[in-house]
Amino acid sequence: MKLHSQPYENYGVSHNEWFEHLPSKWTEKRVKDLFRLVTNKAPDNNDFELLSLYTHIGVRPRKDLEARGNKASSTDGYWIVKKGDIVVNKLLAWMGAIGLSDYNGVASPAYDILRKLDYGIDERFFSYLFRIEKSKQIFKKSSRGIMDMRLRLYFDKFGAITVPVPPFDTQKVIVDYLDTKTTQIDCKIDLLTQKAIQYGKLKQSLINETVTRGLNKTVAMKDSGVDWLGDVPEHWKVNRLKNLAYIKTGGKDTIDSVEEGAYPFFVRSQTMERINSYSFDGEAILTAGDGVGVGKVFHYVNCKFDYHQRVYKISNFRGVIGKFVFYYMRENFHKDALRLNAKSTVDSLRMPMFQNFTIAFGDIEEQRAIVDYLDTKTAHIDRIVEAINTQIDKLKELRKTLINDVVTGKIKVA
Repeated sequence: MKLHSQPYENYGVSHNEWFEHLPSKWTEKRVKDLFRLVTNKAPDNNDFELLSLYTHIGVRPRKDLEARGNKASSTDGYWIVKKGDIVVNKLLAWMGAIGLSDYNGVASPAYDILRKLDYGIDERFFSYLFRIEKSKQIFKKSSRGIMDMRLRLYFDKFGAITVPVPPFDTQKVIVDYLDTKTTQIDCKIDLLTQKAIQYGKLKQSLINETVTRGLNKTVAMKDSGVDWLGDVPEHWKVNRLKNLAYIKTGGKDTIDSVEEGAYPFFVRSQTMERINSYSFDGEAILTAGDGVGVGKVFHYVNCKFDYHQRVYKISNFRGVIGKFVFYYMRENFHKDALRLNAKSTVDSLRMPMFQNFTIAFGDIEEQRAIVDYLDTKTAHIDRIVEAINTQIDKLKELRKTLINDVVTGKIKVA
């Protein structure tokens, strides 16, 4: 993608903390000289559009992005928002929670609503400026609170911040350029993201087909006797996991972790920490009994490790290869255990779910062939997805750098 990189003809010394130099035709003004704080309350029993501010996507109608049931029971007394207003989440402004509204509606009193003071201001320019990394640093310093998550940027402090102000015509040129270029970059990111998703689905389908049907698609099939599994190769056995492996929960808590410990420590959240002890040395499958990804996220390990008391370890395999069971469970366990056995509204796993989980499998040699095949194929797909994600990361960095350099006058776009 071709981008402009030409600097302005002349620069002067800047008198604010944004940067050392400023294009000579730009000025510096306080936010309160550009925008005023508006506190127009919505009338009782109004039917205005309820708007919310999201850090990564800006201002959107809440009904479009949140599930039913999250809508406020009443918007009486909420702030009226007009198209072109800048909405500021006082609590998260230092994290980039500032956005331009393209909608008329109402917003929570937890937000500040800023409206431009005259027509010589293109609010779109400042919506870009207020979200760059330098802005976040300045907003954080100007916020009040005893800890990061308690910081609030009130308008008396926000309004006192001095910002760079290009001539109005330049503001418009900058915004038009950034709108075009960021849209192009976003489209490329979306296309690449969809591509990565499709490869992920291909990987999932490949694993599922292979571990339940085998590599030879011409063999005769038989009914497995399991509704969710269906037919399996005629020569395969079907058995419960409790007859094929040893299942146990861990005995450690997160307080036992050591920052620079000698061994991996698998904790409840399924992240890996470190610890200076190990309770198992060898091949195992690990999964958390609750939390994010319960029943769907499994880890295959073959080393010395310890594990949390809410983590299940499957090991000491008999008649099956651990890696084959790993591939099999990651694609099929949730179909059976969670769908048929989960009793609570919060997904969680219990020992009987593992013990009674059904596995269909061929002999050791066939399992080994399946594992080798999947290791090769999934590694190839993973490399492709990694390359795609690298492209996405570079585009995101390009987008961020482009906005920063343009709105701070480092490069001229016209």
